[in-house]
Amino acid sequence: MPNQTLDLLKELDIARQNKSEKQYSELIRLLPEEYSKINISNMNSRFEIINTPLAGLKLIHRLPLRDSRGYLERLFCSQELETLLGEKSIKQINHTLTVKAGTVRGLHFQNSPDAEIKMVSCIRGEVFDVAVDLRNGSPGFLKYHAEILSETNHKTLFIPEGFAHGFQTLTENCELIYFHTAPHVAKSEGALNVLDPLIGIKWPILISDLSDRDKNHSMLTNNFKGLNL
Repeated sequence: MPNQTLDLLKELDIARQNKSEKQYSELIRLLPEEYSKINISNMNSRFEIINTPLAGLKLIHRLPLRDSRGYLERLFCSQELETLLGEKSIKQINHTLTVKAGTVRGLHFQNSPDAEIKMVSCIRGEVFDVAVDLRNGSPGFLKYHAEILSETNHKTLFIPEGFAHGFQTLTENCELIYFHTAPHVAKSEGALNVLDPLIGIKWPILISDLSDRDKNHSMLTNNFKGLNL
């Protein structure tokens, strides 16, 4: 996301907390069209939902309530995020710590019937977070989108079924929280190689660490037709 857009979202947060409807409305009109909101008109919302270039993949901007003590932040709300989740519900919450900067994890997904929606937030450090569209017939097939998630920018990547996910740590001691709509099912695991040339992810820094398992994931071939959900 461009810095100017991120600055506008921060100003929206301030206007919302100050209950300045006029300023809030003016700022909304300044946002680029590609960052259109689903719930932007609701000043009381604790989330702003932002479209990405890949259909269904969303960026959620969490809106903390601040005062002199610090802030209170909502990580999840089934009511406010119902437009994204539909009839799905959160079945599992996972937490990872990655110690070394430059480490890459991924690119992981689950096959049907255990395909899952995944919501990823960084609560410590900073990561380059990536989602790859694997949906058969999708206009975005084999394209990827990446966002910087950090402990300070209050962003969550909402990853629909049919996407692979991975990330690279940009700082040491990164902690991520994952909300899943399906439990982990080992027999349904799938993965892509993080260096697959058919995807061509431009990792921002030199890869310093990669598990043997992730290192040995197969490369895609031109015969790969994607996932059927």
